[in-house]
Amino acid sequence: MRDDASLLALVRRGDEQAMATLYDRYSRVVYSVALRVLRDPGTAEDVLQDVFMQIWRNPETFEETRGTLGAWLAVVARNRSIDALRRRRPTDSVEDVILSSGFNLADEAERNALIEKARTVIQNLPSEQRKTLEMAFFDGLTHTEISEMTGDPLGTVKTRIRSALISLRRSFQA
Repeated sequence: MRDDASLLALVRRGDEQAMATLYDRYSRVVYSVALRVLRDPGTAEDVLQDVFMQIWRNPETFEETRGTLGAWLAVVARNRSIDALRRRRPTDSVEDVILSSGFNLADEAERNALIEKARTVIQNLPSEQRKTLEMAFFDGLTHTEISEMTGDPLGTVKTRIRSALISLRRSFQA
C-alpha cells in the first residue's frame, strides 16, 4: 500500500495503476458526497467521473500542505455537485410543483398574534419596568447584574420585573 503522495507522483508520470489505486481508495467517498447532495445516482456518477478525470489530467491541483487527499476530494465532489444542481433545468412546470410547509400555518398565525400582543403590552409598561424586563429577558442579565448596571437596589429590580410579568399575565388572561 502506497501513500497518497507517492501515488499522485506516479499519476503525474501517467501511471494508470496508481490512478486505479486512488480511484479504489476514494471513489466511495466522492460518490457518497455527490449522491447526498444531488440525490440522483446518474448525476452523482458523472460527478465522480469528473473529479477523477481532474486528478488524471491535472494532479497538481491537490496541495498536500492544505490537508488530506480524501478531504480535498470530498470538498471537490461537493462543489461539483452543487454546480450540477445549479445547472439543472427544472423539469416540472411551476404550476405542477407542490409546495409543502414544514409548519402549521394556523399555529404560526396564533404565535404571531401573541408576539404582537406581547410587544404592545411591553411597550405600554412604565419605562423603568420595561427597561428592567428587557435587560433580564432579552439581554440575559441576572437581577444582580441589572442592579449593578442601573444602580438600583436589588429589591427594586426584582419588584419591577415581577410587576412587569404580572402585567403581561393579566393582559394575556383578559
